[in-house]
Amino acid sequence: MAEWDEEEENALPVLPEEHFVRVVYNGREYHQLSLSSNAYLAPIDEVEVERLQMTHDMFSLVFDDRLIFPEITPLRRVLDCGTGTANWAVEVARREPQCQVYGVDVSTEMMPMYGYYPANLHLEQADLNEGLAYHDNTFDLVHSRLVAGGIDAERWPEYLRDLHRVLVPGGWVQMVEIYFNAQSDGGHLSDNHALSHWSRHYLSAMGQAGKDPRAGLKLDHWMREAGFTRMEMREITLPMCGWSHNERDFGIGVANQENVSRLLSSLALYPCTAIQDMTIQEFHLLVGQARQEAAALGLKVRYDQLNKHGDRILLTGLLSKPYFKAYVVVVLARALLVGIGKGEMASGCLAKRDWSLRWESAGWDIK
Repeated sequence: MAEWDEEEENALPVLPEEHFVRVVYNGREYHQLSLSSNAYLAPIDEVEVERLQMTHDMFSLVFDDRLIFPEITPLRRVLDCGTGTANWAVEVARREPQCQVYGVDVSTEMMPMYGYYPANLHLEQADLNEGLAYHDNTFDLVHSRLVAGGIDAERWPEYLRDLHRVLVPGGWVQMVEIYFNAQSDGGHLSDNHALSHWSRHYLSAMGQAGKDPRAGLKLDHWMREAGFTRMEMREITLPMCGWSHNERDFGIGVANQENVSRLLSSLALYPCTAIQDMTIQEFHLLVGQARQEAAALGLKVRYDQLNKHGDRILLTGLLSKPYFKAYVVVVLARALLVGIGKGEMASGCLAKRDWSLRWESAGWDIK
């Protein structure tokens, strides 16, 4: 990305032709430049655009339709790192018309076409592994969601220092990462299940690719090292299907079921078959079995997700409540000013003596 210009128009950037070249791999379209640079290993086709919309909709249910957790007044400039399809950035721009929203990604291929997003949204191309070309003390909020598949493992500490640098004093970072290690509420997901095989293969392949699929588990440590001064981190269960008896969690599971079914293929296709030695036939067989387990109501399966505002088939027995885990992290970039009364604001952030994100949710709360 060229040196940032605050006065630039919000049209998509003019890029060399190589940025628009796609390559077909086992029936899916990929961004050739991202593959060759090892920057992004998932498809960029319409099927994946649809899946990312499902992911965004699922998070909307998880977070009770809250896009931004801290109360920031005034909200002037926001940066969305790894914006992808720009679903989150578009919604923020629409809800906050007074705010200038910037979305950046290694590829512009999944971004909406110019004219189909708000005038206060600016979409730009950049590889997050190569730094952020924004000025110091620029943004009130930086949003970073599901970038572990793109950020190089050794880049993470410097990436977080970059986020700290571009924030205004008292600014916030809001991060969400999923640990794609399938788990089960009752501990019934054994090493023999297809979901366990899928997790092992995917996590191993991403490690071979130089990524850290467990990055969400380390965010709090890295962020303290980067200079962040206030931190809230929550671990959230993401049901893979509608197995919960809780009405809210049941709805999240139902909304997440098709997303999980698709990501089992889209996220792992290239890493497992191009980086590891799995044949395409073996891959399709594994994904088919994993999909059956993820959708089995008697086999409760889950994923683990992180947010800051983780080869054999089981012959007998059922899975119980499968899920992934998400890690949600919300942190303050600088120490707040002293001597501020309870409930008052400084630099757009909650006052030090009343620091609370007030995540009002049926399932969890941060105080």
